[in-house]
Amino acid sequence: MLTSYSIFIRLLLSVLLSGLVGLERQLHRRTAGLRTHILVCMGSCLIMLTSLYIFDIYKDKSSLDPARIAAGVITGIGFLGAGAIIRSGEAVKGLTTAASLWIVAGIGLAVGCGFYFAAIISSILALIVLLFLRHVEKFVFGKEESNTTN
Repeated sequence: MLTSYSIFIRLLLSVLLSGLVGLERQLHRRTAGLRTHILVCMGSCLIMLTSLYIFDIYKDKSSLDPARIAAGVITGIGFLGAGAIIRSGEAVKGLTTAASLWIVAGIGLAVGCGFYFAAIISSILALIVLLFLRHVEKFVFGKEESNTTN
């Protein structure tokens, strides 16, 4: 059974990890920034915690699969991410922001079920991708900031 302390720690960790990713998006003035990323991740964490709670209550009464609710989260985030993608002529913007929303949803699910190591490593790797690969793309491909698909 989940304790109040473990619930608090999981929700707090989801806010902290997604806040780092959201801060990067906010600093680059993307449509989905700090608050959006935190809310997506914390919401995913809460949904996973709810799923585990329901599973714990009914585990002896019915066969339940806590992963089914998580699958619904990922589908729903796909719709949210689609809203972040904008096509303007030949250019497509918002793909990286949509992907960052998707990864913070996954981070929230991981934190929610107690898979802390994967959540922390995924957050670090997402930050590396967002912060440093932008410069690698610019150097290797000569992409300018206005032409990227962020």
